[in-house]
Amino acid sequence: MRYSAFVFDAYGTLFDVHAAVRRHSEKIGPDGQQLSEIWRAKQLEYSWTRTLMGAAYQDFWALTEQALDFAFAKVPSADRAHRQALLDAYWRLDCYPEAPAVLKSLKSQGARIAILSNGSTRMLESAVQSAGLDLIIDDLFSVDRVKKFKTDMSVYELVTTAWRLYPDKISFQSSNRWDAAAAKQAGFRTVWLNRTGQPDEYRDLAPDLVLNSLDGLATHS
Repeated sequence: MRYSAFVFDAYGTLFDVHAAVRRHSEKIGPDGQQLSEIWRAKQLEYSWTRTLMGAAYQDFWALTEQALDFAFAKVPSADRAHRQALLDAYWRLDCYPEAPAVLKSLKSQGARIAILSNGSTRMLESAVQSAGLDLIIDDLFSVDRVKKFKTDMSVYELVTTAWRLYPDKISFQSSNRWDAAAAKQAGFRTVWLNRTGQPDEYRDLAPDLVLNSLDGLATHS
């Protein structure tokens, strides 16, 4: 293997961010997908905006709650009575089906495995334990440590500093194109998981590899 360390984004990469709404789709109503997409979009927007403006840090769980409230306001047809059920489900998001086997394969070949995420430490611990990945993953790097969100460079430096590795020795995987671009800027080898066939962007910060799932990662490493 060319890379001794593999670092994964959490939400959208290992864990399905739309699983919470899908789990309660019959109760939420026919506009559940719209609600879920707005929830996710605002969750990210709030993280970028607060970091750029230098506002007081609020962890990702606080932003997740605020984003859901906005989504309910934007989609009044969705039954707000299920707000708490959706939030509870977010602590136990479904893991993508191929993820455990891929991570186990990389680990069996001697690689170090970590998550680098906007998620709070408690959110990540809950998601990892719920998915049964806690015995595979070596480290959880949360932005709680620097109190800034991706794509601030200090977030990516968490890994290189803690593991005392040069960035080009680390393979970073994300389903978020903007995240892969930032990791490329930070010097990592980057893998973009283009699960939904999105057009490319940030062409000056091209990923080193594009996959439609985590399958095949080990053979390209």
